[in-house]
Order: sequence, then structure tokens, then C-alpha cells
Amino acid sequence: MAKNGFKILDSDMHIMEPPDLWERYIDQKFKARAPRGVTSSNVRDLRMVYPDGRDWARTTTRQNDSARGHNFERNQNVYRADAARGWTPEVQLDAMDIEGIDVAVLYPTRGLRALVVPDMDADFAAAIARAYNDWLYDFCKKQPQRLIGAGMISPYDMNDAVAEARRCAEELGFRAVFLRANPLMQHQWHDSYYEPLWHALEDPNLALGFHESTGTGKQQIGERLEPNLMLRRVYAQPMEQMLALGSFCAGGVLARHPRLRVAFLEANCSWLPWLLWRLDEGWEREGDIWAPDVKVAPSEYFKRQCAVSAEPDEATVTHVIEYTGGKNVVFSTDYPHGDSKYPKAVDHFLNLPISETNKKNILWDNCAAYYAM
Repeated sequence: MAKNGFKILDSDMHIMEPPDLWERYIDQKFKARAPRGVTSSNVRDLRMVYPDGRDWARTTTRQNDSARGHNFERNQNVYRADAARGWTPEVQLDAMDIEGIDVAVLYPTRGLRALVVPDMDADFAAAIARAYNDWLYDFCKKQPQRLIGAGMISPYDMNDAVAEARRCAEELGFRAVFLRANPLMQHQWHDSYYEPLWHALEDPNLALGFHESTGTGKQQIGERLEPNLMLRRVYAQPMEQMLALGSFCAGGVLARHPRLRVAFLEANCSWLPWLLWRLDEGWEREGDIWAPDVKVAPSEYFKRQCAVSAEPDEATVTHVIEYTGGKNVVFSTDYPHGDSKYPKAVDHFLNLPISETNKKNILWDNCAAYYAM
């Protein structure tokens, strides 16, 4: 396709799951417990409910349509036709054509909220993940060269997580799996609890994408800002991603797993130079006691094994490129989420004051390397 001469790989495009996904795809023994998506006058209603209609794992204050902010009507107008067509694979491909996207790696919308019920039953959580992945596989079959899946894995049992990651790679042909950035277990990402999963992701060369969601989560930083959704949206995703990045780069995960590739998605990137500087400073001061596995500066592990996504209009990405050399930044449209710049996301990015070489790297090369395409 090559828009303006650039091939484009969207590192983090989203689908809108059908309301009855889990009712149709989940294992029979869990059908009576399967969550259902909500549809309403809001063409992008992201809520889920239990079979009896109770809200599913909701922690944010529900607001009526009149309180949705300046972007609400804009999103209604931009996405109404896509919603009317059912958010099908054809809708996804048409949106990619409008933006000039050659290939997209697909992450969930409702699915980001699927595994955040407090004290979730591990078997049920694993069944929800398997059902989502089976549906996503069918979705991508429309054009598997352009639609690439990022699989859901449950953190509630590492045997389940490892088995599903391997199935995503070997049977479903996915290029990545994703986790929420805020740990849903009482284990930080650098704890030994997760070691079997990190090992498993190295073997089939699957990438790991961390992705947060504003509205739900267990002990998420954003909860401290309730009921101010504006402030929660500002802080929740980037700060949870910053904490996860610290676990991987300074907590020893990447030092122990040199073939693991990790991306921190949809949380801006302009905070990265400061955070890496801060992690390096902490390691120089106290790493011999608290990070014995970390043999080089945490920023070096990031540059070797990580990626971070830039918003299409994130002008301060220039500082990130200068600090990292530009090889660790990837591009995302974030379609069809409310803060996406669709249908002009690529145009916004192409207008940023960065070199043609860096545009090429960010729009395709860096992302292709991260997903091993």
C-alpha cells in the first residue's frame, strides 16, 4: 500500500468484540457464567455484564452520555457506520485502507477488561482467554497476511498461561500475547511466579505486549483518582506501564531472559527518557543489593529487548528518538478507541518533525523486528 512512500505496520490496532463472543466460543461447562458485551446508543459501549445483568468488574463511576466530554459526539460520528456494520473483519480492513495500514496486530477492547474480576477462578479465566483467542483466529482468517492476532493469556495459573501461549504460537499463528500492565495477582512482574511464562515466550519467539485499560483493574493507580475520569485517563495507563517496565529492565526479567521481547503499548512514550535515566541511577546506587541479576544499566536492556508506542501526534517523541536512537519506538493508530486520531492518525504522524529515516523505522522496521515478521 505504501502511503506517501511508507509501508505501515500498526503495532496496536483494536477490534470491537461482538457482544456474544464468550457465549458462542467459551467451553460448554462455563457457558452459564460467560460475560456479555453491552450495546447502547453509545456506538462504542465497552461495558460487559454478568449473565444476570450486573456490571462486570467495573471500578470507574458510570456516567451518562451528557457527561462524556468533548470527544463523545466526535466518536459517535466517526464510528457510527462501523458499528452499524458490526465491526466485522471487512470493517477492520476498510479502516486499515482508509489510514493506509498494510498490516495490523490486533488487540482487544472489551477483552482488556475480561480478566480483572477480583479473586477470579483460574479455570474460568483460562476458558475466557481460550474463547477470545479462538474467536480472534476466526476473525483474522479473512486476510491473515494483514490481520495478525495478539493472544490473551490468563495470569491466574502459570500452567494455563504457558499452555495458551504455546497454542497461540503453534496452532493459531499469532505473533504476540498480551497482559494487562497492572499485575492482577499478588506478584510483581519480576517475581519468580511468572518465570515459567517468560521461558515459554522465548521458545516460540512470541512477543509480549503490555496493554493497560483506564476503566478497570485490580489495585490500579487510577482508582486513587476516582471519580475524576479525566485524571484517571491521564495517569492510569502510563504509570502502570512505567511500573511494569521497571520490573523488566531493573527487576531482572530481561537479564534472565535475553530473547524475550516486550512492548509497552498505548501509554505514550515521552516519559521514557526520564524513567530510564532514573532506573539507571537507582541501579548504580543500589543495584548490587536489590538487582543482582542486572549486569548492565537497565536502559541497555530496554534498548536491546523493548519497544514503546508513540501516539500519532506525540510531538515530544523527538526526545525519545534522541535518547534511544529511534530503534525502540513503534506506531499505533489505536483504532477504534476514543482517543484515536482515526481516520487521520497516519497523517498526524507524518506531520511530526522527525526525519524520513525515523518515520520509516517507526512505521514499519521497528515494529516488524519486535513482532519478528
